[in-house]
Amino acid sequence: MAEVSSGDLTSKENIRLMVEGKLSPEIADKLRRMSIKEEDRFWKYMEVLQEKVGFQEQMLLRLSDHLYIVARDGERIVKCDCGHEFGDYRINWKLNSLVRTRKTSEEMKEVYPVLPKKMPYPEEGLVEIREFYCPGCLAQLAVELVPLGYPATFEILPDLDSFYREWLGQPLPDECPEWFQDRTAEEISHWIVES
Repeated sequence: MAEVSSGDLTSKENIRLMVEGKLSPEIADKLRRMSIKEEDRFWKYMEVLQEKVGFQEQMLLRLSDHLYIVARDGERIVKCDCGHEFGDYRINWKLNSLVRTRKTSEEMKEVYPVLPKKMPYPEEGLVEIREFYCPGCLAQLAVELVPLGYPATFEILPDLDSFYREWLGQPLPDECPEWFQDRTAEEISHWIVES
């Protein structure tokens, strides 16, 4: 672990070390326990993330280890850190990912090799494990254990306009109530082929 002065706990360098998993546990604990959060901590965090990726579009929010909502040409899209674009952030990004489905006991045992006897085990015929991968870099982006035939879960649809306006005090220039609408069902309806 890198040694860092705790003088300025929320320096951009400390935030960078935290993102990289190299911040000492003591300083990370102090950061977590701070009762008053600095107004610029989010902006420093976003700067660190922006510097780590290979694209120029403005990041609006980090969704996961590899996924971000970015502003691009009047749109808000989900983008992987490799640069692959998943489309409108209001549509479940999983619809545009590569999916590996594990349905048999043998396939599930590859990821659940040994469980204590009293632990329930995923049961073949009742559930499936879905692994979602980026088509651009093949990074694993999510895993879900769901009943057979269950739609892909849409974990988060953030209200970016409210977050930026009410929490950060800096409204987004393209603020509009239409941004905070789940458009997944609308997208899927276009997949229906009339016979």
